Amino acid sequence: MVKSGIRERLNLTNLIFILRGLAIGLITGVVVSLFRLAIIYIFKLFIYFYHLINQNMWLLIPMVLLSFLMALGIGTLMKQEPNIMGSGIPQVEGQLAGNLEMYWWSVLWRKFIGGALGIGSGLFLGREGPSIQLGAAVGQGFAEMTKHTESERRILIAGGGAAGLSAAFNAPIASTLFILEEVYHNFSPLIWTTALASSISANYISLHFFGLKPALQMINIQTLALSQYGHLIVLGLVLGLLGYLYQVVLLRATDLYNILHKIPVFYRSIVPFILVIPIGLYLPQTLGGGNTIILSLVDSKALTVLLGLFLLRFIFSMISYGSGLPGGIFLPILTLGAIIGATYATSMTALGILPAKYLTDFIIFGMAGYFAGIGKAPFTAILLITEMVGSLHHLMPLAIISLVSFVVVDVLGGAPIYDSLLKKLIGQNEIDLGGKKDRLETPIFAGSKLENKKVLELDWPENSLLITVRRGEKQLIPHGETILKAGDTLVLLTEHQNRANLRTEMNALSGFESL
Repeated sequence: MVKSGIRERLNLTNLIFILRGLAIGLITGVVVSLFRLAIIYIFKLFIYFYHLINQNMWLLIPMVLLSFLMALGIGTLMKQEPNIMGSGIPQVEGQLAGNLEMYWWSVLWRKFIGGALGIGSGLFLGREGPSIQLGAAVGQGFAEMTKHTESERRILIAGGGAAGLSAAFNAPIASTLFILEEVYHNFSPLIWTTALASSISANYISLHFFGLKPALQMINIQTLALSQYGHLIVLGLVLGLLGYLYQVVLLRATDLYNILHKIPVFYRSIVPFILVIPIGLYLPQTLGGGNTIILSLVDSKALTVLLGLFLLRFIFSMISYGSGLPGGIFLPILTLGAIIGATYATSMTALGILPAKYLTDFIIFGMAGYFAGIGKAPFTAILLITEMVGSLHHLMPLAIISLVSFVVVDVLGGAPIYDSLLKKLIGQNEIDLGGKKDRLETPIFAGSKLENKKVLELDWPENSLLITVRRGEKQLIPHGETILKAGDTLVLLTEHQNRANLRTEMNALSGFESL
């Protein structure tokens, strides 16, 4: 009787998922750290090849042949497993929403090899999207091998995705928030505790591989004077406008490749592999995802150099991503934002209206604002840049510039970039998953049409059943007279393949169709 009473008083659900998250994070930390190392060594090898070619131009012939072979090899992997194409974040988001299904082992090893070769060759792609998909595949594999339910599997996939980003950037807090804000769109306690645990353990492993130094540690960081805050508004407007332009061009980049209709879809990567060779020969310092470029911007550069660098990075990142290669846009976005920030600071300094000592600070502001606008994830942008730079000096300026950039893109009608990429994707890859039952958790925000309404007063979507109302730490069994309040989380039961449609219908019912 005593033991039974103790068990009833103990709620071990969060603890169990935290332990599972820690295990997934440890595995993901090893996988993503090895992925990062593979990219580093392949990149060094390509830089060495370019150095040799500059000494003997005859070596250009085997370099071209090697590029063709790599493009064909990665294309074969993409043909075998189309879900490894691109960033991987839209695929994970679609999987969590119920739009897509993937086979974790097929994705895991093909994304690892294809991503390492494509990113390591110097193409303008980032490691973070593939890292998130690798982590999500680890989480899915863990869930399936341990026979978890569908809703539990989704929690572990989200935790694996957070662990992947954490190991990629050494930013566990921002990684947790990114999964909640941008990918899962839900702040369920089980989700955030599992994601945080997996992020921490993945970061712990990553730190053993790469050390305690922040991913983008910078020197000469200043505290921005209040008299200079007006620049944040101006730069935020610029970042928002250019962020919206980035969204428009990126979403059409894939369509531009349709001009090359004679080249099969999975082998279009031949184009960026060949075009990157002259860049590698004459501007090898501009190759890769961009972290070295960001760090180099702290040294004063001519305005024309910065503008040229922006155009090169903008155009070729579109060429690289539009080909469908397994690589992300996360780090390339931060790089472009850093260049915009450096360009703005250099221009204002030349005009005598901004002290030169703030150059580094505006590089940091540019990264946050550009990502906040394009991803429409301002909280993630603030925390991510804070963790990557390793400084708490900029929380207020980062908040201001992220909000301004976000509002500009929102007013222009821009949607979160990963949501937009998912919409393009699901038309091609959506899978009928049968009649498996699943749960959808949807929050009630302040101002929602559901707020202060009785359950019986609402026209609930078909093929769904409201089974629980979570209010703080309490679980309420709803009935017709139950009054819904802001802050509640509704738990609905539906068929798995209907989950994405149900989310859309619930957003419409609540009056927040854009969420």
